[in-house]
Amino acid sequence: MSKNTSKIREIYCDHAATTPVSAEVVRAMLPYFTPKFGNPSALHRRGQNAKKALEEARSRVAKVLACEPAEIIFTSGGTESDNLALKGVLEAYGLNRKRSRRGHLIISQIEHHAILDTAKYLEKQGFKVTYLPVDRDGLVNPKKLAKALRKNTLLVSIMYANNEVGTVQPIEQLAKICREKGILFHTDAVQAPGALPLSVRKLNVDLLSLSAHKFYGPQGVGILYVKNGVKLQTQNIGGGQESKRRASTENLAGIVGLSVALENAEKSRVKETARLAKLRDKFVAEVLRKIPDTRFNGHKQKRLPCNAHLCFAGVEGESILLRLNAQGICISSASACASSSLEPSHVLRALGLPIVLAHGSARFTFGKLNSEKDIAYIVPKLTKIIADLRAMSPIYEPGMLKKLIKE
Repeated sequence: MSKNTSKIREIYCDHAATTPVSAEVVRAMLPYFTPKFGNPSALHRRGQNAKKALEEARSRVAKVLACEPAEIIFTSGGTESDNLALKGVLEAYGLNRKRSRRGHLIISQIEHHAILDTAKYLEKQGFKVTYLPVDRDGLVNPKKLAKALRKNTLLVSIMYANNEVGTVQPIEQLAKICREKGILFHTDAVQAPGALPLSVRKLNVDLLSLSAHKFYGPQGVGILYVKNGVKLQTQNIGGGQESKRRASTENLAGIVGLSVALENAEKSRVKETARLAKLRDKFVAEVLRKIPDTRFNGHKQKRLPCNAHLCFAGVEGESILLRLNAQGICISSASACASSSLEPSHVLRALGLPIVLAHGSARFTFGKLNSEKDIAYIVPKLTKIIADLRAMSPIYEPGMLKKLIKE
């Protein structure tokens, strides 16, 4: 009996979760694992050569962000950068001599859990937190932000682009409101590189977080931009690295990789953004045409070019994910950091979607690995999967979407 040697074709559509490290980035990193290894804090020749490579990487990052190299702190990733931004600022400005917590933080309801959970932690420490609502497209209203500001507001943190539905916030406008009041502004910009402009001067931000693995760099390394003059209470204690702002021997190979990946993302941004937007639009149009009772989530224009977030009425997102996975198609039903939760997405709930519809979500995020051939492969399989799941669903009925939500 002959064996079936055919392999399932794998199509990766989860670039918002992580991206493969590009070949150029790998080549840039490799020397710093062996021939050019060294501790940047060491005073001997090898250590100083490592220090030089570290500072060259810092300068490359600073050039992309249009800031000073000294304003860049290297971290382990976006989560640490977000923690350092929120805890660092509130503890630096909000603790009086008696160590009592005073101060106010504002974030949006659709932030990544790295921000949301840090805000909850700060609430337990005595700080006050306001969770700004968003509209049905996921946008923060600048007027509502202005109204939420208080005399003791120390920091506002609004993400640049949402990791689930892809909506891009008017960061420049929001940050300007805060700057006019002398209030610090942080943005989680983890999803932005390669898709959106990153000049911190134009964005008006005081702090900004990035993570290398979202733009074809290595996992486990990120940055926090901190504007000169902004005080920051260090969270890692035990060394004087990163100008005493983040103790820990720097991940030299990872940092070099991050800097090259960020440079490349910026160089290809305009061209790749246009390509991905075209690919996404084709995919969404095909899905909406062939699969009824489907909702395209997030702002239709102000969104990441790679992101297509959809809700399919009457089915479970997890079932869609598993069946697509069996066909070799990798997607997400929520943020990768919360994918194991059975609760509906907090982002979709903030957009006002009913729980039964929010449970039927699927996120497709395209990248360098994708082409129109992938769309032609995915859409027929997705169409059949949704039809099969709805045939088994005890709740689905044609026209269900209109009954659940009025556009």
